Amino acid sequence: MIELDVMVEGGDWDRLEDAEALAQRAAAAATNVAGREAEAFEASVMLTDDAHIRELNKAWRGKDKATNVLSFPAPAPPGGHAGPRNLGDIALAYETLVREAEDESKAFAHHYAHLIVHGVLHLLGYDHETEAEAELMEGLEVKALSTLGIADPYRDMAA
Repeated sequence: MIELDVMVEGGDWDRLEDAEALAQRAAAAATNVAGREAEAFEASVMLTDDAHIRELNKAWRGKDKATNVLSFPAPAPPGGHAGPRNLGDIALAYETLVREAEDESKAFAHHYAHLIVHGVLHLLGYDHETEAEAELMEGLEVKALSTLGIADPYRDMAA
């Protein structure tokens, strides 16, 4: 089980109806497909704009540009930790998500859910630096999204 603390920091996120509930369902789908549904987790999601995510991307990754999602995994707690494990933080940029959804002819809510799944999988330790890692992570994303009734976001890319 995962509980999210969702906060709006910037962007026009009020246009996405039930953003918090959708984020919660997407995060739960991610933990479930990763086989971690029995564990108690918590994470923070910051919904922001391109300007703020650009600052974060520059400060933490040395990349002076906006991006769609950033994940900041928390260190594992010491042994004997009680309560839900804090996985870390996810930040999403409104303008970038809107632009990508339009460019890829996807529903904005579906793209948002995909990036929540993607971010949570990063917080759980998955990555896509190698082809094998990318295949595993993308497969988990597709499986998680299918449980939410969302089509494979990579299908058109492969064609």
